[in-house]
Amino acid sequence: MKKAALTAIWFVFLTFPLLAIRVNTIENIIEWRWKNMLYVGIGSFLLSLLWQYLLARKESGRKPVEGSTGEAIRTLSRKIFEDPRINRSLLAAGGLFALIFPFLFSSYQTNIMTTALLYIVLGLGLNIVVGLAGLLNLGYIAFCAVGAYAYGLLNYHYGVGFWAALPIGALLAALFGILLGFPVLRLRGDYLAIVTLGFGEIIRLVLENWNAFSFGPSGISNIPRPGLFGLDLNLQQVTIYIYYLMIGLCLFTIFVVNRLQDSRIGRAWIALREDELACEAMGVDKTWTKLTAFALGATWAGMAGVILAAKTTFINPASFTFLESAMILSIVVLGGMGSIPGVILGALLLMLLPEYLRVFKDYRMLLFGATMVLMMVFRPQGMITAVRRTYHYKGDDS
Repeated sequence: MKKAALTAIWFVFLTFPLLAIRVNTIENIIEWRWKNMLYVGIGSFLLSLLWQYLLARKESGRKPVEGSTGEAIRTLSRKIFEDPRINRSLLAAGGLFALIFPFLFSSYQTNIMTTALLYIVLGLGLNIVVGLAGLLNLGYIAFCAVGAYAYGLLNYHYGVGFWAALPIGALLAALFGILLGFPVLRLRGDYLAIVTLGFGEIIRLVLENWNAFSFGPSGISNIPRPGLFGLDLNLQQVTIYIYYLMIGLCLFTIFVVNRLQDSRIGRAWIALREDELACEAMGVDKTWTKLTAFALGATWAGMAGVILAAKTTFINPASFTFLESAMILSIVVLGGMGSIPGVILGALLLMLLPEYLRVFKDYRMLLFGATMVLMMVFRPQGMITAVRRTYHYKGDDS
């Protein structure tokens, strides 16, 4: 109680100049809004009590009581992810909703959903590097910039179309992923994160200062949108077309990443993440494993960059800052590292939540940040944790 009271007093003190004092410039008087201070004090006190209770419950490590709400939620989620009938029903409902979404909502809403789908692809690509291989990459958005500028420059100089630029952007991004992977083969943890962060900033600064090559801060404009058999599409039709393109790319990405998880290289990535020394001692080629993780992760970022350039028709270095890399990493971490459904859910929440919290105006980013802090404190493994595969050896009874 004492700690909660002190926290409430401290919050009242901090917010006093902003919430209690209001200058009326028309009548030249100062208005004192003491009700706001009362609300802040009571709210801070109650939230502090709730915070302390949740922390105490977490540290005590109590198991959920049989029949409790928490246990019921866990049982329900387990049923959803393990029962094929429920899985298929949910997938069918989600697929149907995704297909009819552009016809139910406005072009603005469709554009927002297209951006969310783009971040799903980026999140799944980074999930290969961070979630499966355990290699912390803080400059992932640089590979997206490579794909976007590949399309922009090739179209500007040689008239290369979208469909031809899509594989080129993916291959160039994969090449840059390999170039990044070679110098960091011996690095891990914080040192690896610092080098990847530096790589992302180097790419951005080169694009910003090499005017003769990338047109500098002015960027590249009038990038053509993807064509559909030569048809002349208006803005609304193009928005819907790009939306369906992103649906297709998301499905393709989910299929490939899921197959990679179950493949030999996927198991090598997971072994590398768990224990690098033991992985190497068991005969896994550490160099090849790391390079494939960087290259394949960068490939999806390159394709997403090409689609981003086609969607916005304009790119410049300011679109590829560290904050974008941090947002993609937040999607992977909050959704659940190594979990495909977790990354999808994390991308949808982090992309759509700030947009639909616009009704709270100036407080929406505060609510957004508070949600992320609560997730990191009380569920650091993410919203949907990756299911660890277990293998049972059945000996011959004879």
